[in-house]
Amino acid sequence: MSNLPNPLPLFPLKTVLFPGALLGLKVFETRYLDLMSECLRQGTPFGVVCLRQGQEATRDRAAEAATELEDVGVLVRIDDVDAEHAGILSVRCTGTHRFRRVGAPGRRDNGLWHSQADLMADDPPRATGPAMASTVAALAEAINKLKEQDQRPFAEPYRLDDAGWVANRWCELLPVSLAAKQKLMALDDPVIRLSLVDAFLRDKKVVFG
Repeated sequence: MSNLPNPLPLFPLKTVLFPGALLGLKVFETRYLDLMSECLRQGTPFGVVCLRQGQEATRDRAAEAATELEDVGVLVRIDDVDAEHAGILSVRCTGTHRFRRVGAPGRRDNGLWHSQADLMADDPPRATGPAMASTVAALAEAINKLKEQDQRPFAEPYRLDDAGWVANRWCELLPVSLAAKQKLMALDDPVIRLSLVDAFLRDKKVVFG
């Protein structure tokens, strides 16, 4: 997409979202219920950013004043919405494109965060290469094991020949800090991202060869 909402509404979370990732949200705060309605009505995305400091759900002014948001986030497309209970929406979304915040974030009257933002380039298609064969095979095995447990955390098609896709899916699974995941997500080169993931997996003896 060439144009972003101006300014871009933000949904801060204690998680790092990657392009292509599936995201489930339980929405109950008025500001975010209003945001879901706005995005559905206008067909626009919102941005998910990781909280560097702060809480996901608070209206305490002192706590919100201390909130810090990461500079790079991911646009989110709403795929489906269910109203399971009064005042609570179950929202299923998909991460699409990365963006970089420009300047300090602002607030709407209802407390919703927003910011000027620029789209970042999508990962270029890059082959995983023979050196990453073990890491690719380990991800394929993990996907199969999750399927056996009736879990499908990744959207199909599975692009196991694409360095960026493989790196992003591994990043979602790895038990590393949010700060580390944020740095990996923000990297421009998907091959470097995958190489760092591969090094971590080898260090932890998850993959060999």
